[in-house]
Amino acid sequence: MLNITPPSGAPQSVPALLRRNAAQFGARDAYREKEFGIWQSWTWAETLQEIEALALGLLALGLDRGDFVAVIGRNRPALYWSMVAVEMAGGVPVPLYQDAAAEEMTFVLEHCGARFVIGGDQEQVDKVIDAQETVHGIDHIIYVDPRGLRKYDHAKLHALADVQAEGRAARERLKGELHTREAELTYDSTCVMLYTSGTTGRPKGVVLSNRNIIETSKSSCEFDGLRMEDEVLAYLPMAWVGDFIFSIGQAYWAGFCVNCPESADTMMTDLREIGPTYFFAPPRVFETLLTSVMIRMEDASRFKKGLFDRAMARSKTTGPKILDGKPVSIGERLAYAMDNALVIGPLKNTLGMSRVRVAYTAGEAIGPEIFDFYRALGLNLKQLYGQTEASVFITQQPDSEVRPDTVGVPSPGVELKIGENGEVFYRSPGAFVEYYKNAESTASTKDAEGWVATGDAGFIEEGSGHLRILDRAKDVGKTASGGLFAPKYIENKLKFFPDILEAVVFGNEREYCTA
Repeated sequence: MLNITPPSGAPQSVPALLRRNAAQFGARDAYREKEFGIWQSWTWAETLQEIEALALGLLALGLDRGDFVAVIGRNRPALYWSMVAVEMAGGVPVPLYQDAAAEEMTFVLEHCGARFVIGGDQEQVDKVIDAQETVHGIDHIIYVDPRGLRKYDHAKLHALADVQAEGRAARERLKGELHTREAELTYDSTCVMLYTSGTTGRPKGVVLSNRNIIETSKSSCEFDGLRMEDEVLAYLPMAWVGDFIFSIGQAYWAGFCVNCPESADTMMTDLREIGPTYFFAPPRVFETLLTSVMIRMEDASRFKKGLFDRAMARSKTTGPKILDGKPVSIGERLAYAMDNALVIGPLKNTLGMSRVRVAYTAGEAIGPEIFDFYRALGLNLKQLYGQTEASVFITQQPDSEVRPDTVGVPSPGVELKIGENGEVFYRSPGAFVEYYKNAESTASTKDAEGWVATGDAGFIEEGSGHLRILDRAKDVGKTASGGLFAPKYIENKLKFFPDILEAVVFGNEREYCTA
């Protein structure tokens, strides 16, 4: 199961998926970007041309097999193209967080030994130039947006459009070498290297193969029925594994369109204009949207607020039933249809979620009241559990088994087990290859049989098979009798009571827990 071999002739790399898409549905939109208030689009056939030109340009600049190329900036088609072009040319893309501190960026650039950096604009170029005071291996810096860079020394600084132009001019000379390098890519070739957040130490370079990305994308698309007609808004950091899976892995597997907003400030406006059908947001985003809705309703007239309150009260029961395919009476269905026409529909449209078929949240626990609110709107909001080392997906909630207190069942192809200390372990085709230049951490995280330690404690419910995450494994305590308990889990349960603001649980090596 872990070493799945693709069928003969099946794509074995992201560039191969790109060529398949351009051949089979080349006229469909692959990317859109809003710039100066206008949406521009590129089909799969046009995307292949852009990426191929950039890959040829990188070869002309001297990109060697195995070279690491850092990619830094906001979500833009050109930067997504850059990551695919780097792999096509035999290199390894390394996306970095655009808001990374100078120290963190310097560490990553030096650790991976990047020879090339592709940045979005002047801000990213300036940070890389500053990093060159201590990082001396960078040979070329390529930028997308030329504003503010005209007077810079261009000896090793290049506009991405110029690199593409050079690639097109050198096509006849270099196309053979490009096709040779692309043909060398296999399921086990490195697809991308993503760095962990470094909250518990130095960031670690997580090496993910084509097998990891393609198998994870394939199984997760099948799980949720994602298809080429879907739309996604790419607004989360490009250096985060989730964005790589959603905007490259799943997008290239299913063939759906990736939409890039003009800026973080226009994200909500762009969300409403695009109306994505597939949406991911961390709990804080859903919480912020809910807070803004409730504030506006507090300022609304008595009639409007009453209409809203009655609609939401009814919908909290009916909405989830309809989503889960459970029996709903004719009266309930008619009332929900009326509420949808007067309140829920306009509200979903304001939030930009009128067309969302599948929505996910992850990263931290989401409050039950927030979860219930969106489910009442008819939004198919579900939870997943994952990490960079898993190529995102460890568990997901099936459509008919959505609950706020679990993170779902094992994703397709994933095996779970619980250690003696309550720690969750998984094994899957998406499990990472290694931590770059860190054999010790690799060995302590993934054993010889492919089981990966998550660092989280939890348990699998009997009967449902759902996983419940309790706390970090290192924070789980043990009573005098040997029983395990998770302080954070108990504390959160206590804080649901209206008269309890904060709670601290004690019980390690004691007969029982107290708070």
